Amino acid sequence: MRFHRIGRDVSVLNDQLPVPGIGFLAVNAFVLHAAEPVVVDTGLGLPDRNFVESLGSVIDPKDVRWIWLTHPDRDHTGGIFALLDAAPHARIVTTFVGAGIMSTERPLPLDRVYLLNPGQSLDVGDRTLTGFRPPLFDNPATVGFYDDRSGVCFSSDCFGAPMPTSDLAGALDVREAPADALRNGQLLWAAIDSPWVHNIDTTKYLETVEPLRSMAPTAILSTHLPPAVGQHAEFLDMLVAAPRADPFVGPDQRAMEELLASFEPVTAAS
Repeated sequence: MRFHRIGRDVSVLNDQLPVPGIGFLAVNAFVLHAAEPVVVDTGLGLPDRNFVESLGSVIDPKDVRWIWLTHPDRDHTGGIFALLDAAPHARIVTTFVGAGIMSTERPLPLDRVYLLNPGQSLDVGDRTLTGFRPPLFDNPATVGFYDDRSGVCFSSDCFGAPMPTSDLAGALDVREAPADALRNGQLLWAAIDSPWVHNIDTTKYLETVEPLRSMAPTAILSTHLPPAVGQHAEFLDMLVAAPRADPFVGPDQRAMEELLASFEPVTAAS
């Protein structure tokens, strides 16, 4: 996992996954260094990851007061129960639906859950975080937020994009990526992660973009993209274009078998 800082307020905990035939997808978690520190999502749950240990590189887990779960998909919840143990004073910010989805695997302790809907706000001591539903999402419990002190928008999966190299997936700034690779990657991710965008009332969809336009965030932090500072105008243009982008059609079984056949056979050691 790679760590870097966005100004004084945010630490990025960058992980990533290779996606065959598509590229490298960032899987970020964040720490908002507020008076009451906030961890935003808790990374992957793969056996070789230890989120709490990684988090300890940027903050003592015992100091964490809030865990903002942008939605309960497995690439956002990998370390959540270990962090609850390590951060005894922390509460999880989620929705009623989010808590319900989590309960299908392992119930959250309800005395440590704080339910917050889009449009509602949370005071974390020195700033107010206002929840919103990003225009693109893949889970009905998704709630990102805007920090009124730093001007940073945490957008969950929205604006994500696979990057052509591992180094770019872990870049300090998304502007390190070629502009065409970024735009094409974002439109591809929109089609993969939010396929419904091709089948909706475009007028109603575009209304969901307006809150972001009003925010005019100083930076947009997506789970699946390097940090984007001063990019909101370009990103809003991408949202407008998403319904017109080509739908994604993944490989079928025949393509999978051809891919497997192309691998070199593994020979047993003598």
